Amino acid sequence: MTATLRVVIDQASAQSFSDQATAGLETARALIRMAPDGCDVAAIVPGGEADLTTLVPGLSGVRVASLARRELLAAWQLGVAPSIGGGFIHSTTLAAPLVRHDRVNDGDQSVVTLWDLRAWEAASEVARTAVTWNRGMLKRAVKHADAIVVPTFAHAARLDEEWSFGDRVRVVAGAAPSGFREPTDADARARDLVLPERYVVTDATTAPSDGLGKALAAVSGQAGDDLAVLIIGVPADQEAAVRELASAAGVPERHLQVRPELDAADRAVVLARSELLISTLTRTAWPWRVVEALALGVPVVALDTPAHREVIADGGVLAEERDLADAVAEVLADTERYGVLSDDRGRAYSWDSSAERIWQLHAEL
Repeated sequence: MTATLRVVIDQASAQSFSDQATAGLETARALIRMAPDGCDVAAIVPGGEADLTTLVPGLSGVRVASLARRELLAAWQLGVAPSIGGGFIHSTTLAAPLVRHDRVNDGDQSVVTLWDLRAWEAASEVARTAVTWNRGMLKRAVKHADAIVVPTFAHAARLDEEWSFGDRVRVVAGAAPSGFREPTDADARARDLVLPERYVVTDATTAPSDGLGKALAAVSGQAGDDLAVLIIGVPADQEAAVRELASAAGVPERHLQVRPELDAADRAVVLARSELLISTLTRTAWPWRVVEALALGVPVVALDTPAHREVIADGGVLAEERDLADAVAEVLADTERYGVLSDDRGRAYSWDSSAERIWQLHAEL
């Protein structure tokens, strides 16, 4: 008899630079690759989503919900699970049919994933409807989820402080996209992106509450006039504010480049050709760009936070805010050595190893 793990993939049609959409697809593919004997993987998707048979080869089946994504997520928030059924359900986000079920007698399981706590720690940066939905779904998870997956022990500690999950919390790390490296057309992409000769990268998705200004101040005045700062992930309506922030931090306009969210191939080019990545993320969130930099062997400088300490370990330089500029200078003086450390640490993360832990979790349940 075959045991089927049914994976909820609610963002298959999302743009390619959506981290959680990518994580959902990567998780499903890895679960198929790592499936134990006698097990297979099926998918649950909202109505109108992309055809998963090409995005995720090897699925044993796809259950398409009767509702489109917006309506389905609203129904699940209310505890309504139309035409979904039971069995082993694993969601790569909080989106899941979290309803009363009998794990002991019927063998039904519901597991969800929480990548960040933006809806709680930075609610002003998130649409009000998204804040309400995330908070509502976490309440449902407290009542009905058999386990909740988080990417770091720092996340687990935060959940333990605020919510009553007890021993239902499991830590399963994320990873960079499979095959994350410079593409064959990297030179052409670099020209199209108008990349500077020498630059450091920081990520605007950590700003403003997470301190983009701290990263900019740490770079200001470093290494003479030939080092630029490239900020990625800047929404068009925030570009002016980001430029003002850079100016206030002492970064001249001629040394500043601002880019929107980029797809994986462009991100790989931007990161691989940089001197280093600076992360000032302080929220409880999986540091996607940091893990991508590690995967490429790009030196990393980050604020010393529980999540960074756990994810980066000895693969980069961790510093308090007051020491961030010194840390940047230290790494710039020996990028080759810190690149080797980064590359070594990057090998710790893969979707296959994450999938193994997910299969183990469902076996334990």
